[in-house]
Amino acid sequence: MREQGYTDPTPIQAQAIPVVLAGRDLLGAAQTGTGKTAGFALPILQRLGVSTNTSHSPARHPVRVLIITPTRELAAQVEQDIRTYGKFVPVKTSLVYGGVGMQPQIDALRRGVDILVATPGRLLDHVQQKTVDLRQVEILVLDEADRMLDMGFIHDIRRILALLPTKRQNLLFSATFPDEIRKLAGSFMKDPVTVEVARRNTPAELVAQVAHPVDASRKRELLAHLVKTNDWRQVLVFVKTKHGANRLAQQLTREGVQADAIHGNKSQNARTRALADFKAGEMRVLVATDIAARGLDIEALPHVVNYDLPHVAEDYVHRIGRTGRAGAEGEAVSLVSHEDRPLLVAIERLMNRQVESRIIAGFEPGTAPRPPAEKSEPRRQPQPQQRRGQQRQPQRQGQQRQQPRQQQRPQPQQRRPARHNGRPHRLPDAAPVHSTEREAQIREARARMAAEGETPAAKPSLTQRFVGALFGRKPS
Repeated sequence: MREQGYTDPTPIQAQAIPVVLAGRDLLGAAQTGTGKTAGFALPILQRLGVSTNTSHSPARHPVRVLIITPTRELAAQVEQDIRTYGKFVPVKTSLVYGGVGMQPQIDALRRGVDILVATPGRLLDHVQQKTVDLRQVEILVLDEADRMLDMGFIHDIRRILALLPTKRQNLLFSATFPDEIRKLAGSFMKDPVTVEVARRNTPAELVAQVAHPVDASRKRELLAHLVKTNDWRQVLVFVKTKHGANRLAQQLTREGVQADAIHGNKSQNARTRALADFKAGEMRVLVATDIAARGLDIEALPHVVNYDLPHVAEDYVHRIGRTGRAGAEGEAVSLVSHEDRPLLVAIERLMNRQVESRIIAGFEPGTAPRPPAEKSEPRRQPQPQQRRGQQRQPQRQGQQRQQPRQQQRPQPQQRRPARHNGRPHRLPDAAPVHSTEREAQIREARARMAAEGETPAAKPSLTQRFVGALFGRKPS
């Protein structure tokens, strides 16, 4: 503790450490950033240090303490803190979480582990493969229990509880204590001591909160403006979606603000690298989804920006809890569009306080110029119509109007002779075709008349009248 510069415990540490040292179950409720990790890690190390086996045999180092966290980042942070606090204590720690290969974790477990920090899913994978033994666990810690409930880990937690010895010490820490968490705690904890050092769902008092009204289409522009004009060097920005995180990080980088994104779809290596660059100050903006709202312990983080307000008001408390940690001051900025107003009202109702609203000059809602996409729409819509009109005009004027003059005028000249001189005009063409047939029919009719005893001078028969009517001549 002297090496880390710790002199006075925080309120949660002052109340939790004696309870843990006494071996009692504990419900610890404290705002994030108030020192919960040290509140359970320090007394655990104290207890293990007294009875830790110094043998190098793996069999002498079974899992005695199991710490379960909801996210990989929080698991890595807790394990690192325990290593730091236990630098001079002969205990072995190990880390188990998903997104990376299992074999290095299996090798570490085989070498023996005193304190195991794990996420629920990967821990159950090791249990299924029989690479971890939990039958000698003496202390169980559930960290950020409400977050595990939100992420749907409640069934995995119950499965893990069934694998542990009945006789053990249980520590449950959380920023908030909804009824579901209290019900879960009642199912496995024995006469727990409740330690609550901050009002339920109350953000850290050292965090200054401000809301900037702005049109939704200008949020990115305003964010870049704030980072550049105020020379912000370390900003954690929260968005709703993974795709939105990637897009915003790329747009900020193109505008000269170095940024990267961290969310569930990124590989663990990419997430670790981005977080490391951000902590080292090599990157100004880290865009994150709510997966990073818990467990990111960034020393003296000055600014948190709610680019998108969360739909669950409690998540706002966890988000802004990334700043104003361990006594350091911080600022939480929310970009609030007209559509976000109901969400802000719910947040203010939850905190029982009003967030200061401050308009940035040049970004007044409703009076700011439209974004490029909106300005170009009125121009783009008539342009295709003009092009189509230009393509049709040559056909109307050059082709459709000139061609009728050449085609429609000769056509009446060709049809008029047929109307005025119909029969003489058609007969010359028809005569060569029908004259032979007509003469054969006449001869046939005459032969039939002769056979019947009729003479040509006699009254025309029906056949003769038909033939005459057919060819327009009197029968001979």
